[in-house]
Amino acid sequence: MDWLAVIIVGGIIGWLASIMMKTDAQQGILLNVVIGIVGSILGRWLFADVLGIGSAGASGDFNLPGLLFGVLGAVILIAILRALRIFA
Repeated sequence: MDWLAVIIVGGIIGWLASIMMKTDAQQGILLNVVIGIVGSILGRWLFADVLGIGSAGASGDFNLPGLLFGVLGAVILIAILRALRIFA
C-alpha cells in the first residue's frame, strides 16, 4: 500500500511541477511520476539535509509542507534536465 501512495503523490508532485515549468505537454503520466518521486528525494536532500529547513523532511508526504518541498525539488530537477538539454 505504501508504494501506491508513493506513486500517487509522486504523480501529483510531478504534474504540478510540469505545469509550473511548462513541460506538461512533453511529459506523460509515467514521466510525471518519476519526476515527482526523484524531485521529492532531491527536495528532501537539498532543503532538509543541506540547508537544514526542518519541515523539508516531510518532502514527498501528502501534506502541505511535503507537497511544497516535493514540488520545489521537482522544479529544480526539471530545470537541471533543461540545462542538460534533456527537456526542450
